[in-house]
Amino acid sequence: MSASRLRWAIPAAVIPVLVLLAYGFKTDPREVPSPLLGRPAAAFSLTTFAGTPLSLEGLRGKVVMLNFWASWCIPACYEEAPALERTWQAYKDKGVTVVGVNIQDKEAAAREFLSRFEHSFPNAPDPRGRVAVDYGVYGVPETFFIDSRGRVRFKHVGALTDNIARRHLDALLKEPS
Repeated sequence: MSASRLRWAIPAAVIPVLVLLAYGFKTDPREVPSPLLGRPAAAFSLTTFAGTPLSLEGLRGKVVMLNFWASWCIPACYEEAPALERTWQAYKDKGVTVVGVNIQDKEAAAREFLSRFEHSFPNAPDPRGRVAVDYGVYGVPETFFIDSRGRVRFKHVGALTDNIARRHLDALLKEPS
């Protein structure tokens, strides 16, 4: 390659990379649609912090609110923690299961978090991060709403509020099973 061609080839190669980076920095990750919406939720099997086996298959027929969290996620996971427990208390007798999946965390810190917020719904560590990868989680907190037929219907990135949880769960509970 001649020196004059090389002089143009390098800037020509850099421009697409700069455009891609600019797009990535400008895009709000909360607005990126999940390719999982409308698709079957990825199966998983975990063991809860209480030592109980937990699988998505075992929850078939129920609406599942699947929340990915970590104790080091400050402030978002701390902000949403009371809303998660309130949601569980309000919906556990209506065919809804709230499931917490703890990722990239230390067990002692995770247990302290659960104790602090008195979470009584099933929570399990994802020690290898496989469940988080299967759901495309790129940050915490993220919450997925799975209908009674096992399809991912909604995804929320960021701290969950009572209103957001109620809006999605009520919509899913109105659907025929």
